[in-house]
Amino acid sequence: MSIYESIRKTLTPIHKEGYPFIAIAAVATLVLGHLWAPFGWIGLIITLWICYFFRDPERVTPTREGLVIAPADGRISGIATVVPPPELALSDEPHTRISIFMNVFDCHVNRAPVPGRIARIVYTPGLFINAELDKASENNERNGLVIESGPYRIGVVQIAGLIARRIVSFVHEGDTLAAGERFGLIRFGSRVDVYLPAGIQPLVGLGQLTVAGETVLADLKSQEGPRAFRSS
Repeated sequence: MSIYESIRKTLTPIHKEGYPFIAIAAVATLVLGHLWAPFGWIGLIITLWICYFFRDPERVTPTREGLVIAPADGRISGIATVVPPPELALSDEPHTRISIFMNVFDCHVNRAPVPGRIARIVYTPGLFINAELDKASENNERNGLVIESGPYRIGVVQIAGLIARRIVSFVHEGDTLAAGERFGLIRFGSRVDVYLPAGIQPLVGLGQLTVAGETVLADLKSQEGPRAFRSS
């Protein structure tokens, strides 16, 4: 393997959505550095952070039938039984909701939790309160998807937060996704909710860190009971 190939495989790719922000930051760094050197160093740090924020690493996704995979990098901030947002048109019956909070240091590329067809996409304007709060599911700006995967309908909602002000979608209604396939991103800190059919037991616990496209959230085919977790 050549030195070039070794370096290329070591570096994490940057998503194309980040290119304009990186370019703006780089130009600003040059201008500020010309005015006063310390400004240039600050600008360089910000530019490198933007490159880091828009990283888009490859992931290895488990593909066994029935598995529900984490759509986002982050931390499990909530597990609850709730009625899904009405715009998803899932049903009026309570569903299991798993919430993943992404801070500004997490990778923000979102991936499909299950394979299937996108039956519905609904964008809802709203507020920009702290995405960790439970009421953010109803009050914040969000973009919801319903994925039909065999007999199941899985809801996935991207939620904007205090800093995140832009939800970017890469897909359209009727598109077919593979599990772990990229479907969008949220810029600069946010949350993603996954709505599972009633009775499905989560395989993750509060506070657990997730890796988009790799961490298993639940198994639709399993009869396993609730799991116990501990912090260490």
